[in-house]
Amino acid sequence: MFSSSTDEVGDTPECRETWGVSPMDRSEPNETTSYCPPSTSSSSSHQSLGEGNSSSGHGLSLPRMASGQLHHSYTLDRTSSSLLATTSDSSSLRSRGVTPKLRRTPGSAGAPGTHPARTPLTDHTVTSCSSATSTCGASVIVAVVEGRGLARGEIGIASLNLKCPELILSQFADTGAYAKVITKMHILVPLEILMPDTASEKGKGTKLFNLITENFPGVAFTAIQRKYFNERKGLEYIQQLCAPEFGTVVMEVQTKYYCLAAAAALLKYLEFIQNSVYAAKSLKVTFKGSEQTAMIDSASATNLELVVNNRDHRSEHTLLGVLNHTKTPGGARRLRSNILEPLVDVDTINIRLDTIQELLQDEELFFGLKNAIGHFLDIDQLLSVLVQIPKQETIQVAEAKITHVIQLKHTLDLVPRLRLVLKNCKTALLKAYSTSLEDNRFDMILAQIKTVINEDTTYLKGSLNMRTQKCYAVRPNINEFLDIARRAYTEIVDDIAGLVNQTGEKYGLPMRTSFSTARGFFIQMKLEGVVLPQGRLPPEFIKVTKHKNNYGFTIADLMKMNDRCDEALREIFHMSYVVTCQLLSTVHEHIHCLYKLSDAVSMLDMLLSLANACTISDYVRPEFTDTLAIKQGRHPILERIVGQQPISNNSYISEGSNFVIITGPNMSGKSTYLKQVALCQIMAQIGSFVPAEYASFRVADQIFTRIGVDDDFETNSSTFMLEMKEIAYIIHNVSDRSLIIIDELGRGTSAEEGIGICHTVCEFLLSLKAFTLFATHYLELCHLESLYPNVENQHMEVQHTRSGDTGAESVVYTYLLNRGCSEERHYGLRAAEMTALPSNIIQESKIIASKVSQQLLAKHHSDPETQRQRAVYHLATRLMQTARNSRLDPESLRMYLKGLKKQYEAELQAAGPSESMDTEEE
Repeated sequence: MFSSSTDEVGDTPECRETWGVSPMDRSEPNETTSYCPPSTSSSSSHQSLGEGNSSSGHGLSLPRMASGQLHHSYTLDRTSSSLLATTSDSSSLRSRGVTPKLRRTPGSAGAPGTHPARTPLTDHTVTSCSSATSTCGASVIVAVVEGRGLARGEIGIASLNLKCPELILSQFADTGAYAKVITKMHILVPLEILMPDTASEKGKGTKLFNLITENFPGVAFTAIQRKYFNERKGLEYIQQLCAPEFGTVVMEVQTKYYCLAAAAALLKYLEFIQNSVYAAKSLKVTFKGSEQTAMIDSASATNLELVVNNRDHRSEHTLLGVLNHTKTPGGARRLRSNILEPLVDVDTINIRLDTIQELLQDEELFFGLKNAIGHFLDIDQLLSVLVQIPKQETIQVAEAKITHVIQLKHTLDLVPRLRLVLKNCKTALLKAYSTSLEDNRFDMILAQIKTVINEDTTYLKGSLNMRTQKCYAVRPNINEFLDIARRAYTEIVDDIAGLVNQTGEKYGLPMRTSFSTARGFFIQMKLEGVVLPQGRLPPEFIKVTKHKNNYGFTIADLMKMNDRCDEALREIFHMSYVVTCQLLSTVHEHIHCLYKLSDAVSMLDMLLSLANACTISDYVRPEFTDTLAIKQGRHPILERIVGQQPISNNSYISEGSNFVIITGPNMSGKSTYLKQVALCQIMAQIGSFVPAEYASFRVADQIFTRIGVDDDFETNSSTFMLEMKEIAYIIHNVSDRSLIIIDELGRGTSAEEGIGICHTVCEFLLSLKAFTLFATHYLELCHLESLYPNVENQHMEVQHTRSGDTGAESVVYTYLLNRGCSEERHYGLRAAEMTALPSNIIQESKIIASKVSQQLLAKHHSDPETQRQRAVYHLATRLMQTARNSRLDPESLRMYLKGLKKQYEAELQAAGPSESMDTEEE
């Protein structure tokens, strides 16, 4: 149909706006947007709202755009507009010329007008980048409400991703520090946070409100009248909107009053901002308690660089970057979510590990799945728009709906291929997904679509390709007027190609037809060895752009033809829209099977990604016992950075020795080792293989880290204050099944105070059953091993070499972990020697340090009785561990027990005779 010379070019920056939709900045950082109901005396049944300067008090005040120029109008039902909170004090502030810090005053109503339906795929996604860099790409709106009075600390959260029609409800009791709320919000990456107006009343916010505003400075806040946080209304919404497949959630949340209240406010607000409602029985609703996943607080996620690299936010040197080989947006989202919230159920983890093992063993299955998954679009995003009913019908809505039907056909066309790949799988998880894809609704919807949509219509990249697909999507002879409009469109396009050829012949220049969304059809010309007449373009060429020796321009006749072309397109899209709406209404009751497909595709994509990571590096399948034991473990991120295997180390923590103190010089690898253990633990709990020769883990319900020595200017905290806050958080929240990583504590104060704090914190933590790795420069803490049997000293080994020529001594870092306390002394001075400090200062420092050491470091040797008790304790814990976890055959077990006996006897002999030892033997 089109001339072969027609090219397609990308949109130019100045012309990237979607028809009728202008991106609007949601709000300035840390700003609470407040609303008031429009005046009920208006004669119009709809109220058009815009930003204005008069103080008439009705309408909606919207935040300025970055340029301060553009206004955005809404058409809104009166009932919806009364949703948002009024401010009693802000109008008086504006009249005095003072802008309230957290609230916008209600502006007057703008001129009456209409605005096209606002879809989540336009405004909100664009907004996120303009309002704050940190939320770029965010598309989740979160409603948070806290109980009052005796219920203070009971939190209800409802969140909905504008790109995915899943309403996630959570309710839990939180401590005074609100750590769970903040962690959950960091995982969600909110675009906007809704809270009751009572939480931020007159600038005197509740503790929760103030904490959230501190932690999310770049996120828009909206205060909503408390009456909209209504649990009865929330339950009604969920009963109306929840898809039948997820109906059991209604029983689950019936008594969760706070998350129901949050859901009511959220859904009402979404209806208000999007100018559309969700169709009945169309949403996926899930309830997530805080006990189903391990908790990793936001500081720990940052310290361990789980999803963001601390040096360069664009770098892929993170755990997510190492494991992310996903092909679909849904798979990437699922992987990120799992890394931040690892599983705690061993059976679920092992099912995933079985699946990865099968993928690694069956090459045909691995590559077959990879190819099948790679062609899927974002099913969640597609579902999100399919289940929404716009309140207004515009040409943009019509065009978008046709695109969605084409995407739906493209998606369903891929299902048979995925079924075929999964047909002969063996593991339980793949079989379950294979069964779910056998649902005959996929075939029913596709058959229904094919009665209306052309067989060869498919989703293509490129605006001209997609425009063509949309024009000819509906089969001929279904709508006579549609066929006429399409013939007219074809003729206009042919005329355009003819006009460009004529113009080229007229001027003897090499012209070709090009297309872009912004400009429509225009002329492109590349001048190579061609001389322009009189050295410039003819005057009839207008809207000229030049890039090197490429010219883009149009002519008056072509612009008229473009207008005719657009008119024909509008006719085509309008009539196609009517047909596709009828089609969607017939398939709507079956559309919920796409939730199954979305779940299957995202999970398979994630598991393929984890399997892919194993093929790049040498990973092993982890086991789950009551012991953390890693043989030759490696740091997964460091391995990716250096491109070769880094130094590997063994790790062993059990109930018998659950507190490990690690010492060693600066730069010897302590911090890297600590992070390595935590990262391997997280990898194992998401169902991934780990970088080691052998790995066994105890499932951790919480992972805490205390790493880094930076001041925090935002909260006015010194290094020491920050350390104390983080340690206080760990002490208040730790459980017996936690994993705790502490790298340097007490460095921000004097040595005496630092040692005192470290010693007390260590004694508190070693009294628990939590697994703790504690790296320190305070060698005095090594004496805890002689006081407590569950403490073990380890150190990073270094070697000293002396130059044969100069006799100068240098330190070689081995990065190897060994038993015992570090024998190194004054290694800080050795590090100083490597800098440009004058030698006389270093020598003087050594002399003073030696004198201080002689006074401070008196050797503590434990008495024989303590050593004997320690030997008995170690024997007992090892025997218990063997009884619980051993899978040895009888002969191997006998040999192992003999070895334990010899070890015990050797420890008793080393302890020497005890004064209180009973000489009688039974």
